[in-house]
Amino acid sequence: MSANDKSYDGFTAEERSAMKERAKELKAAARREAKAADLEQEVLAKIATFQESDRVLGEGLHAIIRASAPELTPRLWYGMPAYTKNDKIVCHFQPAEKFNTRYATFQFSDVANLDDGAIWATSFAVPELNAEVETRIAALLKQAVA
Repeated sequence: MSANDKSYDGFTAEERSAMKERAKELKAAARREAKAADLEQEVLAKIATFQESDRVLGEGLHAIIRASAPELTPRLWYGMPAYTKNDKIVCHFQPAEKFNTRYATFQFSDVANLDDGAIWATSFAVPELNAEVETRIAALLKQAVA
């Protein structure tokens, strides 16, 4: 086909190249989604192994995190449920049984945007979940990922 030939069958080399690039992008996105789903299943499976009080807290916190900050990706971190943004830990749940402590904690890393003056909290004792605690955690999560 010459440059002056106005008709052709099929796609140009540029169109084929663009379609190949798009196919690569779609495959990569599917792999990322599959990996994210696998990571979330690992987190949920780990939470399921916790003692009842920690399991209830872990399941509740997971639900709050997924609803309040869906851009965070769940994963395990030192055997604890953690949630990342751009592959950096933003927050994690430390069950009481992990280190035989009196209460479970929900903690934020330095990546979280919680800065508030000269001092601010990054770790919270969570003996139980109730409406007030859920609202507070949801607000902290939204601030942390803003």
